[in-house]
Amino acid sequence: MMNDSELINAIKNGEEQAFRRLVDDYQLLVVNTCKGLVHSIEDAQDIAQEVFIEVYHSVEKFRGDSKLSTWLYRIAVNKSLNFIRDNKRRNLFQSISGNLFGTKELDLPTNDTGYRPDKEAENNQRRKNIFKAIDDLPENQRVAFTLSKIEDLSYREIAEVMSLSVSSVESLIHRAKLNLQKKLYKCYKKGI
Repeated sequence: MMNDSELINAIKNGEEQAFRRLVDDYQLLVVNTCKGLVHSIEDAQDIAQEVFIEVYHSVEKFRGDSKLSTWLYRIAVNKSLNFIRDNKRRNLFQSISGNLFGTKELDLPTNDTGYRPDKEAENNQRRKNIFKAIDDLPENQRVAFTLSKIEDLSYREIAEVMSLSVSSVESLIHRAKLNLQKKLYKCYKKGI
């Protein structure tokens, strides 16, 4: 079994099998990172393909100063943010998926009495409100918050991905939480 530096060296030497292994080992990480930012599994999968194409073409530039996963996170975040910017320019930004985080759903507990369409609609609206509030955060806050709360990265790992200090990441996440509280408070105060 190859470690990350051996894997990168094998890819640099043109070993196709090594590149396939990299994709197999890191595909879920890349797709989930993209999905956390773009809110669509289909778009996240498309962006993940772009990420691995970028990795293939720029593997010579990887010096090993950071972990391979950090490099992949950085590329995935950049590709996802470019996707969001491009879609905003074209006014084609997609609505938020009801099942955005897969296993990390934000559903409220349901009664054992069965399916309740009113509760389902309420849960869907809450999800939309939360994801709209996250999307409205300034870009650095949104990225730091998403990597922390959705990808469960440590502040140190986020600092590496975003090329910031740990204290800057702590500040970004703190401000993101405050901004989300304000946005959601206003949203629910209006009765939306």
